[in-house]
Amino acid sequence: MGLLDDIAALAKLAAASIDDVGAATGRATAKAAGVVVDDTAVTPQYLRSVAAKRELPIVWKIAVGSIRNKLVFILPAALLLSQFLPWLLPIVLMIGGTYLAYEGAEKIWHKVSGHHDAELPATEVSPEAEKKMVAGAIRTDLILSAEIMVIALDEVADETFWSRLAILVVVAFVITVIVYGIVAAIVKMDDVGLRLATYDSGFSRTLGRGLVKAMPVVLAVISVVGTVAMLWVGGHILLVNLGADGTGWIPAPYEWVHHIELAIHDGAGAFGGTLGWIFNTLCSAVVGLVVGGLVVAVLHLLPSRKKETQEHPVRG
Repeated sequence: MGLLDDIAALAKLAAASIDDVGAATGRATAKAAGVVVDDTAVTPQYLRSVAAKRELPIVWKIAVGSIRNKLVFILPAALLLSQFLPWLLPIVLMIGGTYLAYEGAEKIWHKVSGHHDAELPATEVSPEAEKKMVAGAIRTDLILSAEIMVIALDEVADETFWSRLAILVVVAFVITVIVYGIVAAIVKMDDVGLRLATYDSGFSRTLGRGLVKAMPVVLAVISVVGTVAMLWVGGHILLVNLGADGTGWIPAPYEWVHHIELAIHDGAGAFGGTLGWIFNTLCSAVVGLVVGGLVVAVLHLLPSRKKETQEHPVRG
């Protein structure tokens, strides 16, 4: 009876631990939701000019790469750094933020300069181009996933090491399923529309034709949102981490932005929260555009980069 009593006590303790991990996972996932929106907006632009039959396989490849990013690269590095070198995490994030800002600024530069690709028929995407496309999407996902995982880690910093590990593994899978489930739904929406257009119901046919007509516009909007999201997230990472432990060289910028955001929040009544968020986001996007633009300018001034641009003016 005493042994059974001990087993029951251990079982209750284990159940309580599972509940704690579940609650902490929910908090961490909610905290990272902002970057999830950006990740969802950025990814579909990599699937333009892709044949319909290759869309879901490519999404699957990117999703697998995203899980690998989170579990193999980001999670061990984040846990070890947070355990032994916590001051190094902001610096790593700032490097990633600079890369995101550069990616967004370069997309704008290619649009403005006319060096962007012409739209290719979906059937003309070669296996090599597909491989390059997947690699680019996974590389961008690495930065966004790092931000997601570090935000989640910060939310559960008070937990024990093993609890943090379990929570972040769950967060990695939950976030990936949400992001790439939404991406898959977006890229296949036109196929759903085509199927609905073949039904006998007048409503189904109208809805199907509407979806087919709307998808090019939706994808174009998502492409713009993805570019803005890169600038926004990259600039926000730079602003926030400039004043963090280990990078507290210039703490003033984000303090100034946050102070004005709070003033807008308190003074604008019912719309204060939204307007404050818009101001913060706008400042982050401007910082991302400035920093990314500087990196683009420097790289395009390099002799090797200028030669490459002249030899291959169309960017893949």
